[in-house]
Amino acid sequence: MADPAPASLPPKRPLRQDGVLRADLCIIGAGSGGLSVAAGAVQMGASVVLIEKGEMGGDCLNTGCVPSKALIAAAHAAHAVRDGQRFGVHAAEPEIRFEEVHAHVHGVIAAIAPHDSVERFEQLGVHVIKAAARFLDRDTVEAGGETIAARRFVIATGSRAAVPPIPGLADAGYLTNESVFELRERPEHLIVVGGGPIGIEMAQSFRRLGSRVTVIEKFGILARDEPEAVEVVRAALLRDGVTLLEKVGISEVRRDGAVVTVTLDGDSAAGRSVAGSHLLVAAGRRPTVENLALDAAGVAFTPKGITVDARLLTSNRRIFAIGDVSGGPQFTHIAGYHAGIVIRNALFGLPAKVDYTALPWVTYADPELAHTGLTEAEARKGGHDVQILTWSFAVNDRAQAERATEGLAKVVLGRKGRILGATIVGPRAGELIGTWALAISSRLRIGAVASAVLPYPTLSEISKRAAGSYYTPKLFGSTTRRVVGFVQRFLR
Repeated sequence: MADPAPASLPPKRPLRQDGVLRADLCIIGAGSGGLSVAAGAVQMGASVVLIEKGEMGGDCLNTGCVPSKALIAAAHAAHAVRDGQRFGVHAAEPEIRFEEVHAHVHGVIAAIAPHDSVERFEQLGVHVIKAAARFLDRDTVEAGGETIAARRFVIATGSRAAVPPIPGLADAGYLTNESVFELRERPEHLIVVGGGPIGIEMAQSFRRLGSRVTVIEKFGILARDEPEAVEVVRAALLRDGVTLLEKVGISEVRRDGAVVTVTLDGDSAAGRSVAGSHLLVAAGRRPTVENLALDAAGVAFTPKGITVDARLLTSNRRIFAIGDVSGGPQFTHIAGYHAGIVIRNALFGLPAKVDYTALPWVTYADPELAHTGLTEAEARKGGHDVQILTWSFAVNDRAQAERATEGLAKVVLGRKGRILGATIVGPRAGELIGTWALAISSRLRIGAVASAVLPYPTLSEISKRAAGSYYTPKLFGSTTRRVVGFVQRFLR
């Protein structure tokens, strides 16, 4: 969440009348989206009640984005020690002290936590209630013995790990993102169920920190991404020593003491089994809608989440839903984006709507895989006249200097150079994809990126080179050569 500027006027506080706490805005959930709405609204003069039953900062701070990236950073450090010989820097195998890795991860959480704390938000003027919330009717909520009435409500309760109905799984015991960062001892053999971004990030990190790792994926890893980009990540995982079992199901899980055994299912694996010390379930997310009494509020929902329109309004027009619980893309940055949409609608009455045209996401493997906009398959399915541009990191001088030449940029274009989507797989792809997200959201054409002047040597040049390749056939074709020849003869 962006750090808001100090309020210039004393904050407007909720009022207590007839035993009811009355506010302009009541927010349920203090994750990324809820905190962003609360901070923005209170500084714009609204009275705000914020309700959170768990940890302030929600999943992202405590069990998601922050601890996972801290663990990935530790894994990168271990890999750098092993990999230094490519640069003439030789070192022994790194000693992984997993208790200290745990301390590092939780130290990062602790460093960020004050920014999201009850104390900070109360200083901003937000009335914080640490309790579970439930709707009493269409315009009233109860939490911690308080009854809250508000002009508008925002449900920002997020999501949690989805647990597939595998026989024996519950009895065998398993880790999710809510418990894996509590490990103080390194798993001997971590079995990861699910080959999406979370599963792949954790698999590579634990492998680089010294665990044996097996990933079991019912379909293919990173199924939402461009196949040629996924292949680069797959090759890196295999080099690291991660075992990938793709297009493989699970028929049963059982535990015998310290050993958990997963029995496989599928044409190529039926009857086989994998035994490990720990089992991590990373098979998607499910929205947190239980115990909110949404029926009492007249809020429609499905197993995919609360039903919202383009303004993020629910079937009760006094109530918004944002972030993971709203059934849309499940990313922290989307929750923050939703917060801005709600503030414009709820406080200013502006008809702001969500637009996912330039939606970016990143899988923080090594190499990173980043995407924005449409994939090639999505563009073709949408009936676009598709042109594909690609450029390799192998011909990027900075990538050569850093010996990080695997990967590419892929750009999906429509008619007349309209940018529809882009994928980058390679070093710091997550930092590089912003150029393309901005270009798509600003409706720029490919020439805007091709004509940019970028510093040399930088990895960012890959975007300029990929864009410039759009003009190569035109600039160096036979027609251009004839024109240049004519002009040269005339100048002589």
